Amino acid sequence: MERIYLLEDDDSIRKLVTYALGSQGFDAQGFERPTDFWKAMYRQQPALILLDIMLPEEDGLAVLQKLRASAATKKIPVIMLTAKNTEYDRVVGLDSGADDFVSKPFGMMELVARVRAVLRRTEQKKEGEDYSLGSLFVSPRRHLVRVEDQEVLLTNKEFELLCLLLEHQGMAMTRDAIMDGVWGQEFSRENRTLDVHVRTLRTKLGQAGSYIETVRGVGYKIDGGSR
Repeated sequence: MERIYLLEDDDSIRKLVTYALGSQGFDAQGFERPTDFWKAMYRQQPALILLDIMLPEEDGLAVLQKLRASAATKKIPVIMLTAKNTEYDRVVGLDSGADDFVSKPFGMMELVARVRAVLRRTEQKKEGEDYSLGSLFVSPRRHLVRVEDQEVLLTNKEFELLCLLLEHQGMAMTRDAIMDGVWGQEFSRENRTLDVHVRTLRTKLGQAGSYIETVRGVGYKIDGGSR
């Protein structure tokens, strides 16, 4: 039974979400305050965390940053739950390392579906094979990227974007398919988040950045290892 932690200070939402997850076979535990959440994290880590942004003691983004800064917790998938619905909040949350973003109010079955989807993607990444393309080497299991044997440090979303393109190497992926795969279905298709991430990813990869090709009218693909 997969354990899920929910950090949410609204008592009614916390009870409803934990009940819904429990009815679907998850071991769900809810916490009102970050101090209680951190105590539980020291005892046992969950398979996934549901994290509200507006919290007492410290906000959800601060909690997320601490999770991603620790080697012990940086790979635990996190779904942000919040009443905020601006593009800025989404960008900050997702670029800080969140795996998905669900705006309140939300349906319980939709939330359960999103939890299952994130857990499924996480498991696939754990089992994923290593990729070698020209001077580029990527290991999803070790969260490792090298170009010409030099390690390249990427953000979580840059890494997910690179792995998604490598998983479909040689195929032109549409912008919508990439956005769904990396940022989730709720993220706006009208912003420039994808283009910004592709640009910074190309820069960080140096000479291997040229492997990421723009397919006009479609999206992007990764190819060119034989160059």
